[in-house]
Amino acid sequence: MKSQINEIKISYKQGLKSSKWQKINSSKSAAQLLFENWDKDTIGIQESFKVLLLNNSNKVKGVYQLSQGGITATLIDLRILFAVVLKSLSVAIILTHNHPSGKLAPSDADQRLTNKIKEASKLFDIKVLDHLILVPNGNYYSFADNGIM
Repeated sequence: MKSQINEIKISYKQGLKSSKWQKINSSKSAAQLLFENWDKDTIGIQESFKVLLLNNSNKVKGVYQLSQGGITATLIDLRILFAVVLKSLSVAIILTHNHPSGKLAPSDADQRLTNKIKEASKLFDIKVLDHLILVPNGNYYSFADNGIM
């Protein structure tokens, strides 16, 4: 009798031709792109955490919302984060989350999470280029620009 097992299939669907992918050349261009695509009805209500997936030329392959939480926090599962990054064959990422309060400064928890992701990414040769905090009025804070990457 033949054993039965589930088959695992990994795929990545590309809807936009790579020639149309937007190039990220600064924290400002990343923040603008992310803010334009953020749900304005929820950015001031609850925290969300997203990852911008990039190719070797810093062109955007896509954005993935990793979690949506409460008013002051959202949980991040690194296993899911890296499953998405690896599945999309991305070589660099920009982390981002919003602060509904409008406060731009990163918390200690934000900094610890960023360091944890940076350390884990080294195992996969994935570059963490920045971590952006967006607020409801469109302003942002860049970890890289402020020397804490």
